[in-house]
Amino acid sequence: MTRILVVEDESHLAEGLQFNLEAEGYDVDLVDSGEAALEELLRSDAKPDLVVLDIMLPGIDGFHVAAELRNAGQFVPILMLTARGRPEDVLKGFESGADDYLPKPFDLKILLARIRGLLRRLQWVQRESRFVAASQTLGPIAEFEAFSFGDKKVDFGSLELHSGKQVYQLTLMEAELLRYLIRNSGRPVSRKQILEHVWNLHEDTDTRAIDNFIVRLRRYVEEEPSRPKHLLTVRGVGYRFVSEPSQKGHK
Repeated sequence: MTRILVVEDESHLAEGLQFNLEAEGYDVDLVDSGEAALEELLRSDAKPDLVVLDIMLPGIDGFHVAAELRNAGQFVPILMLTARGRPEDVLKGFESGADDYLPKPFDLKILLARIRGLLRRLQWVQRESRFVAASQTLGPIAEFEAFSFGDKKVDFGSLELHSGKQVYQLTLMEAELLRYLIRNSGRPVSRKQILEHVWNLHEDTDTRAIDNFIVRLRRYVEEEPSRPKHLLTVRGVGYRFVSEPSQKGHK
């Protein structure tokens, strides 16, 4: 049975979520603070399949919980609940490690759809990977689950990036961003396109979270992150992925 951990300090909302999620066939556990969430999630025994995480919690907030989990190598999907629906807050949640967000108050049907979507997405990326070499023509984004360039390989099935003997674990959002850039290999993609196609945000907003994601990905992908050859900045536009650089990259 799929297990969901709900981190919510408002007891009436937490109990309502538990009732409705259990009615959908999920096994649900409740905690009411960030500290309790980290204690539960960082234990060595069985982990939940998904976390529904409120931002506004007593003690440490949801942003901190998500960041601590990712720093500890825990990559369970996180659906973040926020009373602050501004795009800047949404991007802060993604930057902290969330995989989706839902502003309060929310419709139960929307919440259930988001949960099902995240669980399907996780199952999809964990299917048996199918290797596609960088020299091959890329079809639709769903047609490849692994990608190789240089001495590196991105395995979207295991959410891992292999660079020589080093293996980096990716979050779902990091993998989705890298997949999108690879899908558009050789073509500049704007920050606005990334906001819309990776984060599903259509508002004009601060794009620094995207830049921070690129900085992290460069640490995984580039031999010299300050002199990138694969994840290039297109000044005034956004970014461009190059699988086989023919000349020196630029910051």
